[in-house]
Amino acid sequence: MELLTLMRERRSQRGPYDRQRRIEKEELERIIEAGRWAPTAHNMQNFEIIVVNDGQELDAIAGIGLSLSEVFVQENYRQLSFSEAELAKKKVGILGTMFPPFMRKPDFRLSDLTEEEKKSMAMRIPLQASSVLLIVLYDPRQRAPASEGDFLGIMSLGCVMENMWLMASSMGIGMHILSSLAAGPAERELKRLLDIPADLKVAFTCRLGYPTQHPGTYLRVRRDIEDFIHHNRFGRKGLG
Repeated sequence: MELLTLMRERRSQRGPYDRQRRIEKEELERIIEAGRWAPTAHNMQNFEIIVVNDGQELDAIAGIGLSLSEVFVQENYRQLSFSEAELAKKKVGILGTMFPPFMRKPDFRLSDLTEEEKKSMAMRIPLQASSVLLIVLYDPRQRAPASEGDFLGIMSLGCVMENMWLMASSMGIGMHILSSLAAGPAERELKRLLDIPADLKVAFTCRLGYPTQHPGTYLRVRRDIEDFIHHNRFGRKGLG
């Protein structure tokens, strides 16, 4: 597929995957090979990847309990549009209809939720219908040179993610990034289950598999080039 077309059509495949249709070793190797050749700051290649495709292991990880935080819901609200027209005009963010009504309130408070709403905030990781889970780790003790907060190192991990995502998409394999396993009690439980050394950090995890259903059509937006390009100096919009 032509590269720019592939970039435009890449999307998160959040739905179920066909667990009976396995990803072959050769396919998985191509995806990981793409990640291997991602650019990294100072060529540090500061990442490790755990490939989980054992059904029992996936079930155990899926059993890790998650709960949405009040901070997440409040900050998520700022990114919402409440109609396709609003989203098309803003060109950034997501549609509020993706979330339940109680998550679409500007003054959200956990204390205001009903018991039923509180239960719905407890989530399970959607792994029962996944073929493979990739867990990308890094060592926070290894900082890219002169990179405050290791900004360059974190950017490098994003390059690894994008390379693997584009390769998977080119092969018709769905990919869904899970950030919920990268912090707090969920990360600690994941590290316990898979014997991950204490010094390593979970950067992100991603589900891989063949989607069992088409994700359907929905409005996808990006800013126009003229919205963020400045010619020769800041404020001169466009390419000139």
